[in-house]
Amino acid sequence: MLRIVHDRDEAEAELRRIGDRYRSDYVLHACATVREVLASVRRNGDRALLHYTASVDRVTLSPSELRVTGSELDAAYQQVNKDLLDAIFLASSQIEAFHRQRVPSSWVQFKDLDVVLGKRYQPVEKAGIYVPGSGGGPERGAAYPSRVLMNAIPAKVAGVRRTIMSTPPGPDKKINPAVLVAAQSAGIQEVYRVSGAAAIGAFAYGTETIPPVDVIVGTGNIYVTLAKKLVSPIVGIDCLTGAGELLIIADRLANHEHVAADLLAQAERDPMASAILLTPDLTLATLVTAEVDRQLINHSRRLLTSKAIAHYGLVVVVESELMAAELANAFAPQNLMLQVADPWSLLEEIRHAGAIFLGYSSPIALGDYLAGPNQNLPTNGAARYASSLGVETYLKHSNIIHYSPEALKKVADAIDLLAQAEGFPYHADSVRLRTEGQRDKYDI
Repeated sequence: MLRIVHDRDEAEAELRRIGDRYRSDYVLHACATVREVLASVRRNGDRALLHYTASVDRVTLSPSELRVTGSELDAAYQQVNKDLLDAIFLASSQIEAFHRQRVPSSWVQFKDLDVVLGKRYQPVEKAGIYVPGSGGGPERGAAYPSRVLMNAIPAKVAGVRRTIMSTPPGPDKKINPAVLVAAQSAGIQEVYRVSGAAAIGAFAYGTETIPPVDVIVGTGNIYVTLAKKLVSPIVGIDCLTGAGELLIIADRLANHEHVAADLLAQAERDPMASAILLTPDLTLATLVTAEVDRQLINHSRRLLTSKAIAHYGLVVVVESELMAAELANAFAPQNLMLQVADPWSLLEEIRHAGAIFLGYSSPIALGDYLAGPNQNLPTNGAARYASSLGVETYLKHSNIIHYSPEALKKVADAIDLLAQAEGFPYHADSVRLRTEGQRDKYDI
């Protein structure tokens, strides 16, 4: 059952506890395991991938079976019913349209005839997409075509030349056909049957079958998150994500059934997901807690969802919406819903959130499936400094600088003074030799 808290100090302590749920001995143990997996993949390549597929997913593959064949990709379209195909294509279209508005353009600025400055954007050459589900882990049998679309379409829009995907195999060695359809719709050229930290290691280091990539994206369990963090010095990654977070600020006009359903929608994804309601209305708080229990009775994922609600669910009765905004900013949630009469005014008080849903009719499911903005969002307070995955994740930029001899001469004295002040005389010489034609006075 959701616990109701009235005291601000207690509320702040509870929010800190929930935010710190990934700082535990369990995480330290998982980190040691991940280091071992990554080291094995780096040393042994495909042999390590086959070993972990057998031990974790309980699926025995040959090296030739690591990659999904073209005939399997083609057959996936016949195995997905038309309604679901249409939903995948609609989501794909919506997501692509959103991200096409976010592509930065290269630019140059002619300050005068002698000085040109600019920035040039280029896509990375190879991107690796990780998609959980299907295999022998906690999400066995799950399928997430929406995550394929959300992660891969920005790469397609950015112009990445080669996008590959890895996902756990099912017990029959197959990948869910809806996932394969989504992969093709999103422009993914290669799909591999590898799960967890081993897949991240393959993307980072490369194996005999899987090429190393420039950027790794995608959400997964704690092992996937830690693996991405550990390989980040040698490969780009998206934001590090843990279990999902939803914080709702709701007023007395909010529908308690809707609020309860939103909280459960977050909690059903992961036993460590957090579902939090902040409201100045005690009646709403009481109704929502009772409604959560009622909706859980026949929930198909009741055991998992109840665990998340019991450990990381919370209702806080606040003094005002302004106080709710202050608590929300301190928590910096992955997803924030403003179910209040004037969400646009309250939005002005929000500084930290991965995604913000405004009004009574904007459920979190919109962001998870087809509104367009990405569902791959920072968690555990990272929204204070990080942003969602987007086209920018797959782009790198280069600075462009051009000075004519005349323009260089105008700034030579200033550069000389700065270089000498910092103790770098050869920096000064590199300018002076061009503007005065003198020999290097530091030659010995």
